[in-house]
This record gives sequence, structure tokens and C-alpha cells, in this order.
Amino acid sequence: MTRIAAILAIFAALHSSADAAAFPVVAPARAYAPLRYVSTRTDKAYLREGPTFNHRILWVYRHKGEPFAVTAQFDVWRRVEAADGTSGWMSATMLTDQRTVLVTGKGRAQLFAGADGGKVVALADPGAIAALKACARDACQIKGDGVAGWIAKSRIWGVGANEVFAK
Repeated sequence: MTRIAAILAIFAALHSSADAAAFPVVAPARAYAPLRYVSTRTDKAYLREGPTFNHRILWVYRHKGEPFAVTAQFDVWRRVEAADGTSGWMSATMLTDQRTVLVTGKGRAQLFAGADGGKVVALADPGAIAALKACARDACQIKGDGVAGWIAKSRIWGVGANEVFAK
């Protein structure tokens, strides 16, 4: 038996005798935390397959302020993930650190006068994009189309579950 064949035979024996339970496969919904959230700077941003202009364009986003989670960086490129899970690379020149959120869920979301509730000041449709102003434990203050209010974190995408800040 040749040396390579012997090594392959040993590897095959070790592999077949390994207990599968000793190597559990865990596939969490998201195995990483985003580095930060950003939004599109212009009304036309290209999502690419890789971190160069030579890579194929996967998607063209045509809304200024579209929120993204940055999951990696390479030179002037950012690997981003959209609210629907689509991911790819964008040039940093197409992104801004100004925070926006996307209203999610079914039916209109209520915007309240305060972080703890109170009077309903507006309703937001799913798919609406709003500027992010502040976040408390369970709600965030948003502003869009001349209306401002507090919305439940569970109804928006573009902010971390434990993120709390005031501007």
C-alpha cells in the first residue's frame, strides 16, 4: 500500500468511527452580530456579488435611506444585509452612517407620543422608511414625512434588540 493510500485509509477509519453527536451542527438564524447599521446615501445603490466594481450587480436599490446591516468590511467595500436577508457588497461611497429603519409586520404600526405609549400620533405602513432619532428599551423614536413618534422595536428593522441611545 502506498503512503497516500495508507493515510486515506486511516482518515476514512477515523471519520467513520467518529460519533456524529460529538460534532453537532448548529445553524442559528444569524451566526453573527452586525457591525453597525447604515443607509443608502443616494436613490441608486448597487449591491454586488463581491468587493470590486468588476463583480456582478445583484440588485439595484432605488430608495435613498434604505437601511442595511454592515456584516463585514474590506478596503472601501462593505458587506451588507438588507431587511429581507439579501446580502452582498456595496461601495462605502453609496452608504451613510445616518440611521434609518424599515417598518415591518402586518398592518399599520402605531406611533405613540412617548416611549412608554400614550396618545397615538400617527400610523406607519409596512415598508415605510423613517429616520431613527432615539431608542429606549422597547421602542424607538422615528421621524418621517413630517410625523414623529415612538414605535415598538418589534415593528422595525434596522436597530439592535438591546440598542439604547438618545440624540
